Amino acid sequence: MSGADRWSGGDAYERYVGRWSRLVAPIFVDWLAIGPGRRWLDVGCGTGALTTTVLARADPASIVGIDPSADFVAHASQRVGDPRARFAVGDAQAIPLDAGSVDVVVAGLVLNFVPDPAAGLAEIVRVAAPGATVAGYVWDYAEGMQLMRHFFDAAIALDPAAMAEDEGVRFPICAPEPLEAEFVGAGLHAVKVRAIEIPTVFESFDEYWSPFLSGVGAAPAFAMRLDEDRRNEIRDRLRATLPTEPDGSIHLVARAWAARGRTTGTRDNARRSTV
Repeated sequence: MSGADRWSGGDAYERYVGRWSRLVAPIFVDWLAIGPGRRWLDVGCGTGALTTTVLARADPASIVGIDPSADFVAHASQRVGDPRARFAVGDAQAIPLDAGSVDVVVAGLVLNFVPDPAAGLAEIVRVAAPGATVAGYVWDYAEGMQLMRHFFDAAIALDPAAMAEDEGVRFPICAPEPLEAEFVGAGLHAVKVRAIEIPTVFESFDEYWSPFLSGVGAAPAFAMRLDEDRRNEIRDRLRATLPTEPDGSIHLVARAWAARGRTTGTRDNARRSTV
């Protein structure tokens, strides 16, 4: 992750983007169509949105959630009481698990924040058993993640230098072709990519704007590094340009790109190798 991005404060993250990732997670997990009784790993588990969904919809034997943020790990541990789940501080490029020890690895909204996505996927493949499913999803920052897209469009209109902070520019992996290429490059087979779109409805402008003042996440961290006058200019431009209904609500869409693939070998081979 960029050193300029702040990733702590579980409640603030939930108000900003965690609540929307919770709506993507069920569609993503159902798309994977994993049978019960598997060993799962959630890389970059954040506040536990994806872990919770796996527990509810995939009936895993176990799931380990790792995240570099101790604050997020504590938040997830407090919110997820299922005994099949455990959480630990860990890095996607140095996963604290044995090789071939999990049947499914998922990474929700994290691959673009890994400093070297290829190295992160190589480490994910290392801990995955033969025939394991490896999957992840990222926001379409360049076009389809509208709550962030509107913010950066406003910031860039006021100061073109803000383009350097734009997540659509910073994270080229967050598009279907680059995401697929990373999965194939990691040696995964039968790679598939799809879009997942969800509505993001804000009851008022204040509900849309207030999470940007938390400093939690890439765009809010950028917003809080600005001086107050520039931040208020962005706020006022957004207030004037966001598509606002007569009742004051704001109806946007969030698009994620999801990818899945399989490691080489078969689950039968994996079972025999452990006997």
